[in-house]
Amino acid sequence: MPAFFVGREACSLLVIMNREEFDVIVIGAGPTGLACAIEAKKIGLKAVNIDKGCLVNSLYNYPTNMTFFTTPELLEIGDIPFSSANQKPTRLEALEYYRKVAEFHGCDVRQYQAVRGVTGHDGQFRVTTEDLMGREYEYGAKKLILSTGYYDLPNELNIPGEDLPKVTHYYREPHPYYNSDVLVIGAKNSAAIAALELWRHGARVTLVHRGAGIHAHVKYWIKPDIENRIKNGEIKAYFNTTVTEIAPDSVTLATPDGEVRLKNDFVLAMTGYKPDFTFLKSVGVEITDKDSRPKVNSKTLESNVPGVYLAGVIIGGMKTGEIFIENGRFHGKQIAEDLKSKLLGEASNPVAVPTELRNKE
Repeated sequence: MPAFFVGREACSLLVIMNREEFDVIVIGAGPTGLACAIEAKKIGLKAVNIDKGCLVNSLYNYPTNMTFFTTPELLEIGDIPFSSANQKPTRLEALEYYRKVAEFHGCDVRQYQAVRGVTGHDGQFRVTTEDLMGREYEYGAKKLILSTGYYDLPNELNIPGEDLPKVTHYYREPHPYYNSDVLVIGAKNSAAIAALELWRHGARVTLVHRGAGIHAHVKYWIKPDIENRIKNGEIKAYFNTTVTEIAPDSVTLATPDGEVRLKNDFVLAMTGYKPDFTFLKSVGVEITDKDSRPKVNSKTLESNVPGVYLAGVIIGGMKTGEIFIENGRFHGKQIAEDLKSKLLGEASNPVAVPTELRNKE
């Protein structure tokens, strides 16, 4: 189900509970969205983050025992040091860090409010939201920053049985799958990690991938582990294979040797995720090329819609592997420099433009 619902008709169904005015509304409260609001506050603007989930909702939904692939200092925002006892911080450490950053900077975060409508124009935007109790709120702002990430919309398989309750596109922890037949679809980091954890916690694991083997970009300490488990027969793997049907007690595979049906209790479709292009288009943002990259000024990060800025992974379109917290966290400073000029009349200082954003105007 799309994360955002846009339209005046939808907005008229509920009674507006509250109206507030801001200089900047940031839709999204992930690390990049928080960084955008913090940088706006630093130059004296009144900013608010709105998110349909909790603070850093995507990180909250990462696997429970996840360890980041990067070092703590590369996850820092708001000029607040990220202290960790580990070379690579854990999910729990990151959640605590971003809570402390939000608290330190006094970030105004409206959690559990899904955006139902975006109307207006540069200088006079209106955003309507709905909370978990069905109550509606309205916010006004001069500028909008869209930092909605991509973790909410999985790449679907589009096969019979995908909607069965035993199928999920998200992996949290291995315990519920003990002594079960589990099919993991995919061969990148998330699939490899899930398969290994499941096997080590008593699940019978089969991995399926349409490619010829484990993806070359799987982390160097994970790739030999999963490949050795497959070589030893501890995890069964089918490569150059697709899943054609999911049934209550089985799955059907199209393999190079013909059709195979396997006993199955659960399916983890680790097939990746994509930004909410429907929402971007509804706001008027143009999607420009085959990789579904939105149109954005590489220096200011303003989209083709005046007053609407983009930040974070959504700038990369379907190339979700180009932008991470490590580089997306600087987008707030780029946007703040432009806001300083347009809202406060101050000359902007040049800001270093990350490599992945150059030549994208």
